[in-house]
Amino acid sequence: MESGKLNTAVFIKLLQKKGYTVFSRPYELNIVGLRSPSTVPNSFDDAICVFYRLENQEWKLHIFKATTDPGTYWLRQPGEPQGTAILKQGQYLNVYALDLHRGKYTALCQRRGKVTVIRDYDRDAELDFYNGNEISGWFGINIHRAKASGTTLKIDRNSAGCQVFANASDFAEFINMCHRHRELYGNKFTYTLIDLRTLQRALRRKKVIAATGTTAAALAAFWALYETQLKNHVNT
Repeated sequence: MESGKLNTAVFIKLLQKKGYTVFSRPYELNIVGLRSPSTVPNSFDDAICVFYRLENQEWKLHIFKATTDPGTYWLRQPGEPQGTAILKQGQYLNVYALDLHRGKYTALCQRRGKVTVIRDYDRDAELDFYNGNEISGWFGINIHRAKASGTTLKIDRNSAGCQVFANASDFAEFINMCHRHRELYGNKFTYTLIDLRTLQRALRRKKVIAATGTTAAALAAFWALYETQLKNHVNT
């Protein structure tokens, strides 16, 4: 779903404050996952946002309902003995490429570099973001869709740690943007994941986060954006 109401300046400011790269050439994609403050598993309560500049230098922003977390099926039955992977927030520069997800359909796949995951090892239905083992490597944390058509309501088996679109048409629109990016800049894509609970905790502390240089004022602006617009969008 396309949105012309949201201000990309807030995204850009936050990414720059964290020291992340912001791409500004025409149709060069900035792909940002927003992990909801909710710890309720199995829900598509996150968002994947894509913004880029047009040829006239105006910014275009799209917001898609998604999950950045694994479903309860894989939390209870992890495919690895160390536990199910939860992607750690951060920017993964040029790590992704258009390729076949599990050999079936085109998606953005982790083909060009390592990512960092947190292994949730206790085999319950709760998302453990801070208590697991942190590991970097090649885990196939892809960006793909759930069902081939329509909107999927529950994550279930659709994510074992991947970043997954709830709606198939949204994903098709996203892949079309990726094809245009590839034609202009090659088959390399950056994915940035922001955990909104980090912003929430920072606002509660009301102080500068020294590690990123992000001020409470900047965090407040981004949090307001989530509360007033993003949250409403992903819950529809």
